[in-house]
Amino acid sequence: MSPSGEATGMYFYPRIRKTPYHEATLRYGCKVFTVYNHMFHPIGYTDPIDEYARLTNDVTLWDVAVERILEITGPDAFAFTNYLTPRDLTKCAVGECKYVILTDQDGGIVNDPVLLRLGKNHFWLALADSDALLWAKGVASQSGHDVRIREPDVSPLQVQGPKSKALVRDLFGEKVADMPYYRFTETKLDGMPLVVSRTGWSGEVGYEVYLQDSSRGDELWERIMAAGTPYNIAVIAPSEIRRVEAGILNYQADMTLEDNPYEVGLGWLVDEGKKADYVGKKALARIKKAGVTRRLVGVEIEGERVPGPSQHNEGRWPVLHRGKVVGYVPDAVYSSRLKKNIGYAMLPIEHARLGTKLSVVVPDRGERTLTVVRKPFVDPSKDIPKS
Repeated sequence: MSPSGEATGMYFYPRIRKTPYHEATLRYGCKVFTVYNHMFHPIGYTDPIDEYARLTNDVTLWDVAVERILEITGPDAFAFTNYLTPRDLTKCAVGECKYVILTDQDGGIVNDPVLLRLGKNHFWLALADSDALLWAKGVASQSGHDVRIREPDVSPLQVQGPKSKALVRDLFGEKVADMPYYRFTETKLDGMPLVVSRTGWSGEVGYEVYLQDSSRGDELWERIMAAGTPYNIAVIAPSEIRRVEAGILNYQADMTLEDNPYEVGLGWLVDEGKKADYVGKKALARIKKAGVTRRLVGVEIEGERVPGPSQHNEGRWPVLHRGKVVGYVPDAVYSSRLKKNIGYAMLPIEHARLGTKLSVVVPDRGERTLTVVRKPFVDPSKDIPKS
């Protein structure tokens, strides 16, 4: 609500693009949108707890076309893409996906996309919310690599939940349904050109379906919905509850350009034996040697359900030690599975040990006790999405 008590809303300006599935999301009851990668992104249909239940029990469809694709091709595409990330892409085969980070010259995180290797010198990076396309073009202008960098006509959907494998089997057959985790295949459905990957942002069994013809967005949406009827399919937004349970981070919320991989628990994405140079290599080596002074940790927050009717924190909640602000909570949710408030906190190393108790100021709710705990909160070995 606005200060005057009147309901607030969002106008659909031409300068902010709609996804190819936008009209479908309205038909299926989307009530809340945000802006992500300069596009309108549906983030709320029903109660987040209800959406969570559909995700963890059945199968769900999400419009995630805001995960814009950065495509890199050309004679030097492999060398250049390998230069953008601390991950060693000599270990990424054609047909394989990798979760990667892009880092700047200071070791800060520019983006954390899922990378798909479509050919020897053909890569897609499915981007989080930042202008990484412009970043890559800027790097290429100085690196001397012979590459073409563009945003192709590619718009992903996510099909997530325990019944997603059965649904994908009905749509695409056994070969696609039984792909190993973090693999993909190129296929067609009713003549629609698609890439289907065994990935997702849910911590559940899931797939991403990349449509390569935006004019057929509504057709693909309804085709999936019709096939999903026997499996009780539901249209939902990406579940903040489930991704926090799974320890998945949200770029621009839980990590930003000001954070490095070691601070946010993504040091495993830095292949320290990588021989090739990459942006930020020297900086990350210095950070690793010196050690970090702060860390993003898992936390539990006592008291009634937080943060309220929304899935998202509207801002960072201050974390206090003896009345002094020492850190912040970027994200907190109520897990109906765990019957607890869980989230993340960025804390100084001296306050980041397991079992440490601090206070957090929850807007309009006052101070609550916060305890540092292990993350992920659910399924730490990722057995669920690999199944």
